[in-house]
Amino acid sequence: MSLDNVVEDIRDEARARADEIREQGERRADEIIETAEADAEELLEAREADVERRIEQEREQALSSAKLEAKQERLEARRDVLEDVRSGVEEQLVELPEETREELTRALLEAAVPEFEDEEAVSVYGRADDAELLEALVSEFDGFEYAGEYDCLGGVVVEGADSRVRVNNTFDSVLEGVWEDNLKDVSEILFDQ
Repeated sequence: MSLDNVVEDIRDEARARADEIREQGERRADEIIETAEADAEELLEAREADVERRIEQEREQALSSAKLEAKQERLEARRDVLEDVRSGVEEQLVELPEETREELTRALLEAAVPEFEDEEAVSVYGRADDAELLEALVSEFDGFEYAGEYDCLGGVVVEGADSRVRVNNTFDSVLEGVWEDNLKDVSEILFDQ
């Protein structure tokens, strides 16, 4: 065997070894690339899922916010309607026919009288426009006198001079009680709930 042959065999072995190392390197590079691509795909899917989740959360928040705003606007509109109805009732109380006003005022005054049986002097206050009516009504009761105006829709405020008793039998106070007691029914009628 000649030296040339030995050199050639070594070269062949070296080439074969180099080819084998290159193939291993390429396989390893392919594995690394595959792993990196798989990792990148997983990361992309995770990010997409995260973005979808955030979009869904933001959509739900926007929807909830819109529903709340709509509910608040509905409640505000209902409150406005109820205020209009109450204002209408108050206007009707102010504009009661004289005979009806007298009947109601007399009933409210008579309802207050038992609270002042032991009083010698009792003051009665009422709406300025009802002064003549109140003077006529109080003259029917001993010790009662019309004492001046009280800012109200009608009715009477009665006070004892010797005691700390005060009875508010104004149309306003009666309306307030009736309104509170019947607000739910009024709302159901108005808003067909």
